[in-house]
Amino acid sequence: MGTSINKRSNIKESNIGIATILAFAMIPVSGFATDIYLPSLPGMTSALGITNSQAQLTLSLFLISYGVSQLFVGGLLDSYGRYKISMVSMFICCISCVIVANTHSIYVIYAMRIVHGITMAAMVVSKRAFFVDLYSGEKLKHYLSYFTIIWSTGPIIAPFIGGYLEVTFGWESNFYFLGGFAGLLFILELIFGGETIKHTTPFHPRAIFSIYYTMARTSSFTLGIGMLGLAYSMVMVYNMSGPFIIEHYFNLSPVITGYCSLFLGLAWMAGGFLGKGLINKPFVKKMNINVALQFLAASLLLLTFILFGGLWTILVFAFLVHVGAGFTYNNYFTYCLQKFPRNAGIAGGLTGGVCYVIVSILSYSLIYLLPAKDGHNLSYSYLLLIIISGMVMYRVRMLDK
Repeated sequence: MGTSINKRSNIKESNIGIATILAFAMIPVSGFATDIYLPSLPGMTSALGITNSQAQLTLSLFLISYGVSQLFVGGLLDSYGRYKISMVSMFICCISCVIVANTHSIYVIYAMRIVHGITMAAMVVSKRAFFVDLYSGEKLKHYLSYFTIIWSTGPIIAPFIGGYLEVTFGWESNFYFLGGFAGLLFILELIFGGETIKHTTPFHPRAIFSIYYTMARTSSFTLGIGMLGLAYSMVMVYNMSGPFIIEHYFNLSPVITGYCSLFLGLAWMAGGFLGKGLINKPFVKKMNINVALQFLAASLLLLTFILFGGLWTILVFAFLVHVGAGFTYNNYFTYCLQKFPRNAGIAGGLTGGVCYVIVSILSYSLIYLLPAKDGHNLSYSYLLLIIISGMVMYRVRMLDK
């Protein structure tokens, strides 16, 4: 059982501890990018004169670009290093946030959200690889198991802050906040960061494609990514529909939307802690129980909403579904990232990239087919995703036998 720290490139020895904290601080940035302005979605539709689906598309475009970019950025990071690419991305991300906050053109916002996805992909994937560069054995497994937990701070904190920003300053303030966060990380990385890659892989597209092909042919790996996409889609379906249900169906304020998102963000974090606490328990058994409990919670959401129709019915049972989603994500994320340690950048990029492409397609398709109007459609979306998760998990179990 190794707990060693690997040989490093040019990052200073004295800065390793602070750099590790900064790497963890970078992990939830994608969650901030999706969740900080969730309470502002209905307000954006009014301020910009756009439809609900156009506002929701700003989320989907970010997810698609974030996911697709991760498919390619891993190879660049393994060939040219982590640090410079990450720094340039942070700077561009900061500028693009300011542009969003100063335009009222939905098409400019669409373009900048795509830029957000590309830059944040480079930032987050570089920091995933950071841990594989510096740590190994049980120490690495320990840190990887924290990823879901740390990431969940974004969905917990961001909508809570965003609700108050929306009410006090308007929707633009959310993007000033996001840009300021990226700018702060840029300054701290400039002071304490450094390159961490141990061995670079020559940038030969054919060789890199061969690595991608090998990973893609590993069925347990690709199905594991599918489970990640299904788990996060449960969260994203709520993120895209919840603000409209709360502010239009229940006629409540964006601040209440923020509190509700904070509450459900805690569910994702609880699932991550539960996954870490049960990390050494039999994998198949705990995942079977998890899916069964999720199905029960989604069914009770549908039943209780039909009987009572209150916001509490959505929050209580969606909380349980999201705990299960966080549990699934924690287990399968560690499962996927440990399969190809010699190509950490590519593996991390492929894992996150395909996951987010799945999330963007599934969540937007479900919202289109089952529009955000009440708890009925939300429960139907949950049930469909949970049933598919059970089928995929069954296939993974057969491959691992």
